[in-house]
Amino acid sequence: MLKKWISSFIVITFLLCNSSYLSVRAASPLHSTSRIEGMLVVDVSNSMKSSDPNNISSEAMKMFIDMASLNGDKIGAIAYADEVMREKALVKLRSEQDKQDLKDFIDSVGKYTYTDLSTGVKEAVKVLDSSHEQDYFPLIILLADGNNELDPKKPKTAAMAEDDLKKAVSDAKAKGYPIYTIGLNANGKLNKDLLTNVAESTNGKFFEATSADKLPGILSEIFANHLKLKIVPVDQLVGNGDFQDINIPVPNENVLEANISLISSQPVEVKFIDPSGKELAVPSDQVLLSRSKTYSMVKLMKPVQGDWTLKVKGVPQDKIDINLVFNYDLQLKLSPLAKQGYKAGETVQVRAIFEDNGTAITDKEIYKSMKATAYVKDLERGNTEEIVLNADDQGFTGQFKLGKATGYEVVVKAEDNSFFRETQPERIIVKNSAAAPVAAKPSSAEDEKPFPWLYVAAGVVGALLLAALAYIVLSKLKQASRGFSGQMIVEIKDENTGERISPQFKKLKGFKGKFRLHQLLSLSPEFTETEQIIFKPASGDALLIVNHSDCTIEKGGRAIDTKKGLVVKRNDRLRIIPKKVNKSIYIEYIS
Repeated sequence: MLKKWISSFIVITFLLCNSSYLSVRAASPLHSTSRIEGMLVVDVSNSMKSSDPNNISSEAMKMFIDMASLNGDKIGAIAYADEVMREKALVKLRSEQDKQDLKDFIDSVGKYTYTDLSTGVKEAVKVLDSSHEQDYFPLIILLADGNNELDPKKPKTAAMAEDDLKKAVSDAKAKGYPIYTIGLNANGKLNKDLLTNVAESTNGKFFEATSADKLPGILSEIFANHLKLKIVPVDQLVGNGDFQDINIPVPNENVLEANISLISSQPVEVKFIDPSGKELAVPSDQVLLSRSKTYSMVKLMKPVQGDWTLKVKGVPQDKIDINLVFNYDLQLKLSPLAKQGYKAGETVQVRAIFEDNGTAITDKEIYKSMKATAYVKDLERGNTEEIVLNADDQGFTGQFKLGKATGYEVVVKAEDNSFFRETQPERIIVKNSAAAPVAAKPSSAEDEKPFPWLYVAAGVVGALLLAALAYIVLSKLKQASRGFSGQMIVEIKDENTGERISPQFKKLKGFKGKFRLHQLLSLSPEFTETEQIIFKPASGDALLIVNHSDCTIEKGGRAIDTKKGLVVKRNDRLRIIPKKVNKSIYIEYIS
């Protein structure tokens, strides 16, 4: 409590000491990347056997996983009925194996009896709350028929379930988690109104899927809309048993990935020719290929600019739909304005540039291929003026003249046929030059020597900082010397063979302050990734586990986010799943 009070006082004092009237105020910068945090939420109740008999919900989730970037996109999955039945925590994608693990999880989920839609949405919001990172764009994709069927043996009523859903949707909206709903309607019993309302209430969008051939368009639109991309229609062809050429133009050198989806009822064969005429191996490090029952997904990694050729061989008479979505790791940013103070009638020069992870892009081709517009909003009257910007080697430029309003907001938008970006709004406060001058007050000795508030405040802050530092140091020393009691049962299972190593009992009294899971595993080289799983003492004779590794930690069969810590009580049993070895580590804290 003392630490919180000291911190709050320091912040307030700092703000008071540094307050000033600025003429130009800019919002916080845009995210530096275009990575996503996607929670896939699917209804696995018994009703899905009729509303989704062909299991296209699984195909949709797999397709979205295949579209996600290996540059660190995060994907998780929740399977719900009238409660959460299975859950996969957000996985940061770094390899094709990470994607395959998610797909295997989707394939392992069965069907259950009852349905409560609020359960899945509420859990997705909870997972995003606990795992959201600032540089990521979060979203929820909900696949359901929109109908509830509650267990009559449980006390929850339809009204209670409706209230829970409203609250979960409201939470998602407040936290900026758009929900894209995909309605599954094979039996004609889709609750379209409810799913539409859920989507529109959170700035998402509703889609209806009656067959798998609708999935590429739906998933591409969700993916594109969320990352401010555009779907590029490529072609629709009919297989003839031979390879047919499709032109894939890569517009500039800033394309991070090109996602090409091919949907057909029969398997297709593909080849790729780069702009120099060289055929690339498929699959390879540069060309990734994923297949499922209803689609193939080709992902070009960092493709060079120019005309690529996709060769597609399909079964005769089989219709093949091809869509393309480019992924750009670019953000559009307004350059600082020439000065802080402006008066009515002055001309304001505007410049916007693209950045890639904070580095300015100087590729003149990308600027000249795009249309850029500055939108200048009069904050008093609400009307907006559009100014077309010019393109040069360094970005987009233009100017506008200030009117008589006291404030304006400027946003620049740029787009071509494959993506669009916009800057954060920047606000301009206009000084009123027509205001009557304030009469000068005769000076006095007291006026010339104002009370030194700044020095007094600085002294108070300094004293509080010293007190806070002393408190923190003492706390750290106390924490470092605190011991442990009880013991940990450690058991290891080989997931390939099913073989279990005999449980080992590890006494904890020899540790002080903290210990690492790797220490309990005798520092075994195959489990080095557990070095970042740390245990600390907690109140009530408990432990606090903190996970800074890529390992997944499960409790009761559900993945638990432990980045900020999880209290482990006596007789609690956890499963730790490493990424680099196909083994599971089971631990149980006992007296």
